[in-house]
Amino acid sequence: MNTEKHNFSLVLKQSYSDLVINVGEVTLGEENRKMMQKLQREQEKVRILQAACALLNSGGGVMEMQMTNMDEHPVEMGLDLEQSLRELIQSSDLQTFFETKQQGRRFYIFVKSWSSGPMSEDSSSKPRICSLSSSIYRRSGTSVLLMDSRGAFDFLKIKKKNVNILMEEPSNNVIRQDINNLDPANLIFQKDHLEYGDILRFPESQSIEFKQFSTKRIQEYVKSVIPEYISAFANTGGGYLFIGVDDKSKKVLGCPKDIVDPDSLQKVIKEAISKLPIFHFCSSKPRVTYRTKVIDVFLMGKLHSYLCVIKVDPFCCVVFQKAPISWMVEKKKGVYNLTLEKWIGMMMDDDPDLQCLCKDFESQLSLSSGPPLNKPVYSKKGLEHKKDLQQLLFSVSPGHLRYIPKALWKELCSQHEGLEELINQQMLSFSWGTLIFSRSWAVDLNLQEKQGVICDALLIAQNSPPTLFTVFEGQDAEGQDYCIHTAFTLKQKLVNMGGYTGKVCVMTKVLHLNPQSNAEFMEESGSVMDYPWSYHLADAQQMEDLLQALVIVLLGFRSFLSDQLGCEVLNLLTAQQYEIFSKNLRKNRELFVHGLPGSGKTVMAVKIMEKIRNMFHCDTNSILYICENQPLRNLIKNKKICQAVTRKTFIAGVFEEIQHIIIDEAQNFRSENTDWYGKAKAITQREKNCPGILWIFLDYFQTSHLDDSGLPALSAQYPREELTRMVRNADEIANYLKEVMQEVRRNPPPNIPPGSLEMLPEAEWVRGVQGTLKVEKDLTQDEIVTYVAGTCKCLFQMGYSFKDVAVLVSTMDEVECYKYDLLRAMKKIRAVNLSDASGVLGDHLVLDSVRRFSGLERNIVFGIHPKTNNPSILHNILACLASRAKQQLYILWHCE
Repeated sequence: MNTEKHNFSLVLKQSYSDLVINVGEVTLGEENRKMMQKLQREQEKVRILQAACALLNSGGGVMEMQMTNMDEHPVEMGLDLEQSLRELIQSSDLQTFFETKQQGRRFYIFVKSWSSGPMSEDSSSKPRICSLSSSIYRRSGTSVLLMDSRGAFDFLKIKKKNVNILMEEPSNNVIRQDINNLDPANLIFQKDHLEYGDILRFPESQSIEFKQFSTKRIQEYVKSVIPEYISAFANTGGGYLFIGVDDKSKKVLGCPKDIVDPDSLQKVIKEAISKLPIFHFCSSKPRVTYRTKVIDVFLMGKLHSYLCVIKVDPFCCVVFQKAPISWMVEKKKGVYNLTLEKWIGMMMDDDPDLQCLCKDFESQLSLSSGPPLNKPVYSKKGLEHKKDLQQLLFSVSPGHLRYIPKALWKELCSQHEGLEELINQQMLSFSWGTLIFSRSWAVDLNLQEKQGVICDALLIAQNSPPTLFTVFEGQDAEGQDYCIHTAFTLKQKLVNMGGYTGKVCVMTKVLHLNPQSNAEFMEESGSVMDYPWSYHLADAQQMEDLLQALVIVLLGFRSFLSDQLGCEVLNLLTAQQYEIFSKNLRKNRELFVHGLPGSGKTVMAVKIMEKIRNMFHCDTNSILYICENQPLRNLIKNKKICQAVTRKTFIAGVFEEIQHIIIDEAQNFRSENTDWYGKAKAITQREKNCPGILWIFLDYFQTSHLDDSGLPALSAQYPREELTRMVRNADEIANYLKEVMQEVRRNPPPNIPPGSLEMLPEAEWVRGVQGTLKVEKDLTQDEIVTYVAGTCKCLFQMGYSFKDVAVLVSTMDEVECYKYDLLRAMKKIRAVNLSDASGVLGDHLVLDSVRRFSGLERNIVFGIHPKTNNPSILHNILACLASRAKQQLYILWHCE
């Protein structure tokens, strides 16, 4: 079956809240398909398999086809189609992934997303994606076998693990040479001529294959056998392909000399082998190693024909017959085949090796059990699990239909007459579940907000598919498209981001609220897909599983770990962070967020900027992020979601395009006779009818100077929210930080406003994360450098690296003072990459000042003599220093 070429009769339909592929006209029914011509039957099968594979790999969806047969009664697919689908999922249970429904002459196959969870008792072999063909061949006895997806998955794992096994010691070369000399196939390979009819004294085996020239089109024949057999030998220990030997009698026949040219034949072989796709797990990246020998075959003393022998060496990695065949589908790209590199990447995708981090994090969503497009989700140990967050935010109460959040529901009803009646009418047929309101589910899903939408409400109820209601102020020609697009995005994210593995769809209903008349309801204008009953939520467990996926969708954000691990990892917001993040920005255009050290202020700043972009339809040039130090500015600038500047640049610049401003680490700003706050407020209020957003994040406990910060008086910092849940530091560091903060509260510096430190008693720490805190006193500079280098040596032996470590001093002068001594000491351990705080995301050991590292973090921090010319802010400096360390903190004091 040729499944390699894309069949352009596959059309992705755009008017549904799901991926729907139109397969075209298909003949269905067992008897009907038996009467078809073989070619037509195979072509229809190819289209169905391509669509099925694409949907399995892309979050699930629907195949739609038009029946060519005129049966009055419902018909089955046909045994050949059922068998092909079973082979695709490598399971006898079709209903796990496929369900069918016939409506008139339209036939639908509903496809659930593939997931790499256990498919059998043997849960160790689970490819991450489905494939129509792996295109990986291997030898098994005298046969050449194509590996199925599961076999290819196991083979790739072994190759990756044992990539260096074939790298032999020099002493083994003599042994290999002796073996070759005893190999009867190799003895033939060494000959220059043979006699026609000679019988080879060895049979076909795993390393030997006989082929006879069965056609006069010699070059085409060789091209056809090379990819399959050469790749199989390379993948299975090497071997010999004899072309010109009868495989039954083992007689040497060769190819008549008058129809083949030896030089041309060798050229064709070389070209065919050079085109074989290969993938390397090793760094040396060699090509396939082989030798070709064309041996003269004589008959009665005259040259009669040629025997061609190709000797193939074992290959270190993987040789393909051709590119693997595995399909995916996206709304913008349609149906497409994966490249070799993408296919390998998805097949081998695995949870990241967190090494030393694993004891501090717990998995919320593992790739080993999720759909193909999932990213791993981790949270800091001690924080709420997705189950806890679901119970807290979206609980399900059997027998009750709950409207949440209650405060938003009441606010919406007070603002829009008739809304309560309209919603209650829609809910009459539902006995229990949860109706989740939002001013814009589109914004919640990182889509752009649509004007005229009063609210969206997502219904998760028993005996119903999830349903998204959109309420408009009046008639809207694009309302249906908006609702469908939002529901489509939600369904895709529930599977591909939230990891939901059940059968799921999201239905849509558009409602219109007309103040001048009774509230009215309009059914969606597009054709409604009639999903099978299995797509309805049956019980509380299914509802909670779906809502836990929703928690990941709404609270998930790209972790800073992603840059360290080299793969995308998601973390979850805390419930406290989510409460602030979900505020109505139009009612909270200015907000002061006071956050304790390690409470996630910078994460919140990034999330809010993403929300601003979608709510106000603005680009990155309209949003400005301001902080005090350059390294933090660079970190945010690299995310490409805003303009990012330091406070000094902001004061000196003109920002005519800016509409919205986010300020971070504001406690370390200095007025320096300039009103940075007044300038920021003036910029965001230029549009009197529609002022911009001004959110300011700060922590007075980490104030690192005695100057006027330029912030308004505490009483004027209104409205104000507090982040009191500290999520960054291990237990020992958090306890030390608490003691330091208590000292700040008892003896605050004079520039910190009274009352600004009263949030400390409400502070919560994540418990149960073990760490290290060591304080060493009365050390000389040489002893400090030796201590840092010696400790790093031990840490590196435990699996840590330069990217885990930061060495922080008090001033930039001390950076220069320690730089060369530290370099010299570290080079005795290993070649060292040293960087300032701007390299915090790279594989560098960071050496910088405490102030310039503000807002950043690393697993291990060495604080060298954190002194200050102003003793009144010493504990503030210590608080800033300690809060930068996630796992281990070493504070090293000079001799006085």
